[in-house]
Amino acid sequence: MFLAVADPPAMSIFGLYKIPPVKSIDFYPNFLLRNMTYPNNLTSVTSQIAPALYIIYNMMLTETLSRRSLRDEVFDALHKRIIAGEVRPGEWLRQEDVASQLGVSMTPVREALDQLVAAGLAERVPYRGVRVIELTHDEMLDAYGQRILLEPLAARLASETATPRGVQDLKRLLAETLDLLRLEDMSRLREVSRQFHSQVVAMSGSPLLTRLYGIVAAKFPDWMLYEAMFRHPEALTESLRLEQDQHRALVDAIAAHNPEAAAHAALEHILSLGKDLETYLGIPRELIRQKEQQYLR
Repeated sequence: MFLAVADPPAMSIFGLYKIPPVKSIDFYPNFLLRNMTYPNNLTSVTSQIAPALYIIYNMMLTETLSRRSLRDEVFDALHKRIIAGEVRPGEWLRQEDVASQLGVSMTPVREALDQLVAAGLAERVPYRGVRVIELTHDEMLDAYGQRILLEPLAARLASETATPRGVQDLKRLLAETLDLLRLEDMSRLREVSRQFHSQVVAMSGSPLLTRLYGIVAAKFPDWMLYEAMFRHPEALTESLRLEQDQHRALVDAIAAHNPEAAAHAALEHILSLGKDLETYLGIPRELIRQKEQQYLR
Protein backbone atom coordinates (compact mmCIF):
# COMPACT_ATOMS: atom_id res chain seq x y z
CA MET A 1 0.00 0.00 0.00
CA PHE A 2 1.34 3.44 -0.91
CA LEU A 3 -0.08 6.30 1.15
CA ALA A 4 1.51 9.71 1.33
CA VAL A 5 0.61 13.09 2.69
CA ALA A 6 -0.44 15.43 -0.08
CA ASP A 7 0.27 18.75 1.66
CA PRO A 8 2.37 19.76 4.71
CA PRO A 9 -0.29 22.32 5.71
CA ALA A 10 -2.78 19.48 5.96
CA MET A 11 -0.72 17.90 8.74
CA SER A 12 -1.53 18.29 12.42
CA ILE A 13 1.09 18.53 15.15
CA PHE A 14 0.83 14.79 15.58
CA GLY A 15 1.79 14.11 11.98
CA LEU A 16 -1.78 13.21 11.09
CA TYR A 17 -4.53 14.93 9.18
CA LYS A 18 -6.54 17.75 10.62
CA ILE A 19 -9.87 15.95 10.47
CA PRO A 20 -12.83 17.67 12.05
CA PRO A 21 -15.22 15.47 14.07
CA VAL A 22 -18.34 14.64 12.08
CA LYS A 23 -21.33 12.47 12.73
CA SER A 24 -21.68 10.78 9.36
CA ILE A 25 -19.19 8.05 8.53
CA ASP A 26 -19.86 8.77 4.86
CA PHE A 27 -17.74 11.88 5.30
CA TYR A 28 -14.49 10.17 6.30
CA PRO A 29 -13.39 8.47 3.06
CA ASN A 30 -14.10 11.49 0.87
CA PHE A 31 -12.22 13.82 3.20
CA LEU A 32 -9.24 11.54 3.60
CA LEU A 33 -9.07 10.67 -0.07
CA ARG A 34 -8.61 14.35 -0.88
CA ASN A 35 -5.55 14.36 1.39
CA MET A 36 -3.89 11.17 0.14
CA THR A 37 -2.12 10.03 -3.00
CA TYR A 38 -2.47 6.44 -4.05
CA PRO A 39 -2.41 4.28 -7.17
CA ASN A 40 -5.72 4.26 -9.00
CA ASN A 41 -6.27 0.57 -8.38
CA LEU A 42 -6.10 1.10 -4.61
CA THR A 43 -8.95 3.59 -4.43
CA SER A 44 -11.39 1.13 -2.94
CA VAL A 45 -8.86 -0.15 -0.42
CA THR A 46 -8.04 3.35 0.68
CA SER A 47 -11.71 4.16 1.05
CA GLN A 48 -12.08 1.19 3.37
CA ILE A 49 -9.17 2.10 5.63
CA ALA A 50 -9.95 5.81 5.80
CA PRO A 51 -12.45 5.41 8.68
CA ALA A 52 -9.88 3.33 10.56
CA LEU A 53 -7.29 6.06 10.14
CA TYR A 54 -9.76 8.59 11.48
CA ILE A 55 -10.45 6.41 14.52
CA ILE A 56 -6.72 6.05 15.20
CA TYR A 57 -6.29 9.80 14.89
CA ASN A 58 -9.16 10.44 17.29
CA MET A 59 -7.74 7.96 19.81
CA MET A 60 -4.33 9.65 19.70
CA LEU A 61 -5.88 13.09 20.03
CA THR A 62 -8.02 12.01 22.96
CA GLU A 63 -5.00 10.47 24.68
CA THR A 64 -2.97 13.63 24.15
CA LEU A 65 -5.72 15.89 25.45
CA SER A 66 -6.24 13.60 28.42
CA ARG A 67 -2.54 13.69 29.24
CA ARG A 68 -2.52 17.47 28.89
CA SER A 69 -5.47 17.73 31.26
CA LEU A 70 -3.74 15.45 33.77
CA ARG A 71 -0.56 17.50 33.49
CA ASP A 72 -2.48 20.67 34.31
CA GLU A 73 -4.23 18.99 37.23
CA VAL A 74 -0.93 17.76 38.66
CA PHE A 75 0.59 21.22 38.18
CA ASP A 76 -2.35 22.86 39.95
CA ALA A 77 -2.15 20.39 42.83
CA LEU A 78 1.59 20.93 43.33
CA HIS A 79 1.25 24.68 42.87
CA LYS A 80 -1.41 24.86 45.59
CA ARG A 81 0.69 22.77 47.96
CA ILE A 82 3.67 25.07 47.49
CA ILE A 83 1.60 28.23 47.96
CA ALA A 84 -0.03 26.70 51.05
CA GLY A 85 3.40 25.95 52.53
CA GLU A 86 2.83 22.19 52.50
CA VAL A 87 5.99 21.78 50.40
CA ARG A 88 8.84 23.89 51.67
CA PRO A 89 11.70 25.60 49.78
CA GLY A 90 14.45 23.12 49.05
CA GLU A 91 12.15 20.10 49.34
CA TRP A 92 12.50 17.51 46.58
CA LEU A 93 9.56 16.66 44.31
CA ARG A 94 10.11 13.00 43.42
CA GLN A 95 8.22 11.85 40.34
CA GLU A 96 7.46 8.47 41.86
CA ASP A 97 6.12 9.96 45.09
CA VAL A 98 3.95 12.54 43.32
CA ALA A 99 2.57 9.97 40.90
CA SER A 100 1.73 7.63 43.77
CA GLN A 101 0.13 10.37 45.88
CA LEU A 102 -2.04 11.66 43.05
CA GLY A 103 -2.76 8.29 41.44
CA VAL A 104 -1.45 9.20 37.99
CA SER A 105 1.27 7.93 35.69
CA MET A 106 4.78 9.34 35.50
CA THR A 107 4.30 11.22 32.21
CA PRO A 108 1.91 13.97 33.41
CA VAL A 109 3.98 14.33 36.58
CA ARG A 110 7.16 14.86 34.60
CA GLU A 111 5.41 17.43 32.40
CA ALA A 112 3.91 19.19 35.44
CA LEU A 113 7.35 19.41 37.06
CA ASP A 114 8.65 21.05 33.88
CA GLN A 115 5.82 23.57 34.23
CA LEU A 116 6.80 24.29 37.83
CA VAL A 117 10.37 24.94 36.73
CA ALA A 118 9.18 27.27 33.95
CA ALA A 119 6.91 29.08 36.44
CA GLY A 120 9.85 29.79 38.74
CA LEU A 121 8.62 27.63 41.63
CA ALA A 122 11.10 24.80 41.21
CA GLU A 123 14.54 24.09 39.83
CA ARG A 124 15.93 21.04 38.09
CA VAL A 125 19.21 19.79 39.53
CA PRO A 126 21.20 17.64 37.07
CA TYR A 127 21.26 13.93 37.99
CA ARG A 128 19.17 14.56 41.11
CA GLY A 129 15.71 15.74 40.14
CA VAL A 130 13.40 18.69 40.83
CA ARG A 131 13.05 20.59 44.06
CA VAL A 132 11.15 23.63 45.22
CA ILE A 133 13.36 26.62 44.57
CA GLU A 134 15.19 28.05 47.57
CA LEU A 135 16.23 31.66 47.08
CA THR A 136 18.75 33.59 49.14
CA HIS A 137 18.07 37.12 50.30
CA ASP A 138 20.68 38.36 47.83
CA GLU A 139 18.89 36.66 44.93
CA MET A 140 15.53 38.07 46.01
CA LEU A 141 16.93 41.59 46.35
CA ASP A 142 18.70 41.36 43.01
CA ALA A 143 15.43 40.40 41.30
CA TYR A 144 13.62 43.15 43.22
CA GLY A 145 16.09 45.75 42.00
CA GLN A 146 15.80 44.57 38.41
CA ARG A 147 12.01 44.84 38.61
CA ILE A 148 12.40 48.44 39.80
CA LEU A 149 14.28 49.11 36.56
CA LEU A 150 12.36 46.99 34.08
CA GLU A 151 8.69 47.35 34.96
CA PRO A 152 8.35 51.15 34.92
CA LEU A 153 10.17 51.14 31.56
CA ALA A 154 7.86 48.42 30.23
CA ALA A 155 4.78 50.29 31.45
CA ARG A 156 5.99 53.51 29.83
CA LEU A 157 6.55 51.79 26.49
CA ALA A 158 3.27 49.87 26.76
CA SER A 159 1.33 53.10 27.26
CA GLU A 160 2.83 54.54 24.08
CA THR A 161 1.95 51.57 21.88
CA ALA A 162 -1.11 50.12 23.63
CA THR A 163 -3.79 48.69 21.36
CA PRO A 164 -7.46 48.21 22.28
CA ARG A 165 -6.87 44.45 22.23
CA GLY A 166 -3.92 44.68 24.62
CA VAL A 167 -5.81 46.93 27.03
CA GLN A 168 -8.78 44.58 26.91
CA ASP A 169 -6.52 41.66 27.84
CA LEU A 170 -5.23 43.60 30.84
CA LYS A 171 -8.76 44.46 31.95
CA ARG A 172 -9.80 40.82 31.62
CA LEU A 173 -6.93 39.67 33.83
CA LEU A 174 -7.67 42.41 36.35
CA ALA A 175 -11.34 41.42 36.45
CA GLU A 176 -10.41 37.82 37.15
CA THR A 177 -8.34 38.80 40.17
CA LEU A 178 -11.36 40.55 41.70
CA ASP A 179 -13.00 37.15 42.29
CA LEU A 180 -9.89 35.54 43.81
CA LEU A 181 -10.35 36.52 47.43
CA ARG A 182 -10.02 33.35 49.48
CA LEU A 183 -6.91 31.64 50.79
CA GLU A 184 -7.57 28.67 48.50
CA ASP A 185 -7.51 31.08 45.54
CA MET A 186 -3.94 32.21 46.15
CA SER A 187 -2.28 29.80 43.71
CA ARG A 188 -4.59 30.92 40.91
CA LEU A 189 -4.17 34.56 41.92
CA ARG A 190 -0.41 34.20 41.62
CA GLU A 191 -0.74 32.79 38.11
CA VAL A 192 -3.10 35.55 36.98
CA SER A 193 -0.94 38.25 38.56
CA ARG A 194 2.13 36.91 36.74
CA GLN A 195 0.15 36.88 33.49
CA PHE A 196 -0.89 40.49 34.14
CA HIS A 197 2.69 41.70 34.61
CA SER A 198 3.92 39.65 31.66
CA GLN A 199 1.18 41.15 29.48
CA VAL A 200 2.28 44.68 30.39
CA VAL A 201 5.88 43.82 29.49
CA ALA A 202 4.82 42.13 26.25
CA MET A 203 2.87 45.27 25.29
CA SER A 204 6.14 47.21 25.44
CA GLY A 205 6.90 45.78 22.02
CA SER A 206 10.45 44.83 23.03
CA PRO A 207 11.27 41.11 22.71
CA LEU A 208 14.57 41.62 24.56
CA LEU A 209 12.85 43.37 27.47
CA THR A 210 10.31 40.54 27.58
CA ARG A 211 13.08 37.93 27.79
CA LEU A 212 14.93 39.86 30.48
CA TYR A 213 11.75 40.20 32.52
CA GLY A 214 11.10 36.47 32.25
CA ILE A 215 14.52 35.75 33.78
CA VAL A 216 14.01 38.28 36.56
CA ALA A 217 10.45 37.17 37.37
CA ALA A 218 11.65 33.59 37.82
CA LYS A 219 13.95 34.78 40.61
CA PHE A 220 11.45 36.99 42.40
CA PRO A 221 9.79 35.19 45.35
CA ASP A 222 6.20 36.16 44.57
CA TRP A 223 5.00 32.65 45.44
CA MET A 224 6.59 33.01 48.87
CA LEU A 225 4.62 36.22 49.42
CA TYR A 226 1.37 34.48 48.54
CA GLU A 227 2.36 31.58 50.77
CA ALA A 228 2.82 34.11 53.60
CA MET A 229 -0.85 35.00 53.32
CA PHE A 230 -1.64 31.51 54.57
CA ARG A 231 0.39 32.28 57.68
CA HIS A 232 -1.06 35.78 58.02
CA PRO A 233 -4.71 35.52 56.93
CA GLU A 234 -5.50 38.71 58.83
CA ALA A 235 -3.53 40.63 56.18
CA LEU A 236 -5.27 38.98 53.23
CA THR A 237 -8.04 41.51 52.60
CA GLU A 238 -5.83 44.60 52.81
CA SER A 239 -3.07 43.04 50.71
CA LEU A 240 -5.48 42.05 47.94
CA ARG A 241 -7.19 45.45 47.97
CA LEU A 242 -3.87 47.24 47.60
CA GLU A 243 -2.73 44.95 44.78
CA GLN A 244 -6.01 45.40 42.89
CA ASP A 245 -5.92 49.19 43.26
CA GLN A 246 -2.35 49.35 42.00
CA HIS A 247 -3.08 47.08 39.04
CA ARG A 248 -6.15 49.17 38.19
CA ALA A 249 -4.12 52.39 38.25
CA LEU A 250 -1.59 50.81 35.91
CA VAL A 251 -4.28 49.67 33.47
CA ASP A 252 -5.94 53.10 33.49
CA ALA A 253 -2.64 54.85 32.75
CA ILE A 254 -1.78 52.50 29.90
CA ALA A 255 -5.29 52.81 28.43
CA ALA A 256 -5.00 56.61 28.61
CA HIS A 257 -1.63 56.47 26.78
CA ASN A 258 -0.01 58.35 29.67
CA PRO A 259 3.64 57.23 29.90
CA GLU A 260 4.48 59.16 33.05
CA ALA A 261 1.44 57.90 34.95
CA ALA A 262 2.05 54.35 33.76
CA ALA A 263 5.70 54.37 34.88
CA HIS A 264 4.71 55.89 38.24
CA ALA A 265 1.96 53.30 38.82
CA ALA A 266 4.34 50.44 38.00
CA LEU A 267 7.05 51.80 40.30
CA GLU A 268 4.62 52.32 43.20
CA HIS A 269 3.46 48.74 42.85
CA ILE A 270 6.99 47.31 42.86
CA LEU A 271 8.02 49.43 45.86
CA SER A 272 5.05 48.08 47.80
CA LEU A 273 6.41 44.60 47.13
CA GLY A 274 9.62 45.73 48.81
CA LYS A 275 7.63 46.35 51.98
CA ASP A 276 6.21 42.84 51.68
CA LEU A 277 9.71 41.39 51.42
CA GLU A 278 10.45 42.91 54.82
CA THR A 279 7.11 42.11 56.47
CA TYR A 280 6.62 38.55 55.27
CA LEU A 281 10.07 37.24 54.35
CA GLY A 282 12.13 38.95 57.02
CA ILE A 283 14.56 40.72 54.72
CA PRO A 284 16.11 43.61 56.71
CA ARG A 285 14.67 46.99 55.76
CA GLU A 286 18.14 48.48 55.49
CA LEU A 287 19.09 46.00 52.74
CA ILE A 288 15.88 46.75 50.86
CA ARG A 289 16.49 50.48 51.15
CA GLN A 290 20.03 50.11 49.86
CA LYS A 291 18.78 48.23 46.83
CA GLU A 292 16.12 50.86 46.15
CA GLN A 293 18.65 53.70 46.39
CA GLN A 294 20.97 51.83 44.07
CA TYR A 295 18.34 51.46 41.33
CA LEU A 296 16.47 54.74 41.81
CA ARG A 297 19.44 57.06 41.38
